[in-house]
Amino acid sequence: MPTLFTKIINKELPGRFVYKDPDVVAFMTIAPISAGHALVVPRQEIDHWIDMPKDIAERVMVASQIVGRGIQKAYDPIKVGVMVAGLEVPHVHYHLIPIHKISDLNFALQKDASPEELEESARKIRAAMRELGYEQYLADCEE
Repeated sequence: MPTLFTKIINKELPGRFVYKDPDVVAFMTIAPISAGHALVVPRQEIDHWIDMPKDIAERVMVASQIVGRGIQKAYDPIKVGVMVAGLEVPHVHYHLIPIHKISDLNFALQKDASPEELEESARKIRAAMRELGYEQYLADCEE
């Protein structure tokens, strides 16, 4: 049975994408810790990050760096934090979160976001990624 993320990737469920390549996508989470919280997900369904083949793990990290640069430019946090928890959906996903202090990486801070809030975050990150020269990863992201 396809995971929730596979359904988003396959456009069976809505998603606000900020990155796409043949192996990896990134989209806004519906329950962000803060504005700009994005998920980087391999297209291949893999439950645990330690089980990712090396080439996929490398692609996920490269995509995370690219999207992280977009988040950094769009939101100007002190850092863009990365977390890999993976308990809520059995499909590897890296959380990229703009942070100002370590306590900003607390899942208790998650809240549901409106479609408008999610689209605004995605728009800001896509604009920043364009300015940084990452246009090639934005094809088919704005629907």
